[in-house]
Amino acid sequence: MAYLLDANVFMQAKNLHYGLDFCPAFWDWLITNNSAQRVFSIEKVGDEIEAGADELANWAAQRGDGFFLKPDSPMLPALGSVSNWVTKQNYDPAAVNTFLQIADYYLIAHALAHGYTVVTHEIASTSTKKIKIPNVCIGLKIKCMTPFEMLRHERARFILGPQS
Repeated sequence: MAYLLDANVFMQAKNLHYGLDFCPAFWDWLITNNSAQRVFSIEKVGDEIEAGADELANWAAQRGDGFFLKPDSPMLPALGSVSNWVTKQNYDPAAVNTFLQIADYYLIAHALAHGYTVVTHEIASTSTKKIKIPNVCIGLKIKCMTPFEMLRHERARFILGPQS
């Protein structure tokens, strides 16, 4: 199974559970699994991260196109499918307009085009004011899970190393 990570996976990892300073194993795991063609994100997520101009932005800048995938031609019909699904739901027009301009739209289209599982901290919602990634994934039959589910599914192990 290959995964496509939402921006909030990186940002919450840095700010909460897997700080770059105290849990380098998480970040090494991402790099290793990217090299094994199992973990990716998209260019627009990389742009969001780099806008933070912090240590996470520096980490992301070192990953390049092999980690933060660029849009490609198979995405074109997928963008149409995602847009079509979203506009046919009961979301507020402002929510649809916002969604079609942000990375979430491209993340879901990339997952749809290439069969990736979307990884996000977002949870499904009945609100019509904001479109949530899991709602679109459910509607389009795209597998979606939390980062913790991904780590458990992949049997990630972050073992305490020697003190430096």
